[in-house]
Amino acid sequence: MSRIGVALMAAALFVYLAVTVWLAVMFFAVGTPISVGMGVALIVLAPLGGWALVREMQFGFAADRLGRTLDAEGGMPEAETELTPSGRIARADVEPLIARYTAAAEAEPADWRARYRLGVVQDAAGRRKDARVSIREAIRLSRA
Repeated sequence: MSRIGVALMAAALFVYLAVTVWLAVMFFAVGTPISVGMGVALIVLAPLGGWALVREMQFGFAADRLGRTLDAEGGMPEAETELTPSGRIARADVEPLIARYTAAAEAEPADWRARYRLGVVQDAAGRRKDARVSIREAIRLSRA
């Protein structure tokens, strides 16, 4: 199902870029300083938005690939504690779990599996920013 979502996002990106270029051309055709400025802004911002979306999709594909690999190996972290109804780790259990997985990742600095497990636990704890950093590092390590 996620592959369909990615295909839809890619199609939406293509339509977005096409419409943006068309609008930029129309703004240039008007010829006033404000319309030319808006056309330039569209020409600059549209590819920047497209680049950001492509980078995000690359991150998602790489993280998914590593997650499937780790799961197939039986290395994904188990839910060791009580989870909230939203699937997050209970507040009282967050710090000890993250400390344990951080220590494991630091003990094996070249092991992408340890870094990915840390990212999964951070995400379950609600620390999205830290989780993304850890998973990006796991992706980098897996390519080395």
